[in-house]
Amino acid sequence: MSSPRIAVLDVDGTLVDTNYQHALAWYRAFRSLGETFPVWRIHRLIGMGGDRMPAALGGDELEERIGDRARERWTEEFDAMIDEVAPLPGARDLVVALRDRGHRVVLASSGQAEHVDHSLDLLDLRDLAEAWTTSADVESSKPAPDLLQVALEKLGEPVDAPSVMIGDSVFDVEAAEKAGMPALVVRSGGFGDDELRAAGAVSIHDTPGDLAAALDDLDLG
Repeated sequence: MSSPRIAVLDVDGTLVDTNYQHALAWYRAFRSLGETFPVWRIHRLIGMGGDRMPAALGGDELEERIGDRARERWTEEFDAMIDEVAPLPGARDLVVALRDRGHRVVLASSGQAEHVDHSLDLLDLRDLAEAWTTSADVESSKPAPDLLQVALEKLGEPVDAPSVMIGDSVFDVEAAEKAGMPALVVRSGGFGDDELRAAGAVSIHDTPGDLAAALDDLDLG
């Protein structure tokens, strides 16, 4: 991080502590439609987009049968818990530290527009992030690289501009790998260090604040 880059930051699970609310919302959504999956299985998939969740859990047949209804119910269930969401330690400090070092900041979220707006207000990031994405910006979510590439395009930058991805899941790291970005990761996604490193993570930190403190020592190669 010794020279200016574009910092492409995931939001859910990276800057705001939402992963377990998301898992519970999906559990309740599926159960309301007659399908019960262990919460741990759902949690293992948090980080990929909701467009992929039903098929990842129950195959294409489940997606075709209840996919759209499950996503509608998930929205209702998550909205009921959104006031429980809190910033992760040092989340805003990380964005400030990136900006202070000359890096441009763009948020790459596959969340719905109203949920992204809630996170922006919760973190007071509207004047720090130059742009942000929502689920409406892409047809294919992580681990596809589309969201990261759209984030760069929103800054008017080419997809091969010097950049770095900051996320919390193996899906973030896989998307970064496909987009040609090194990936820095926080542990709040609940994935093991071995999984994150196997996916290609360059550096792993407990919290956004810990990553902010380590910025000057990172060597991205």
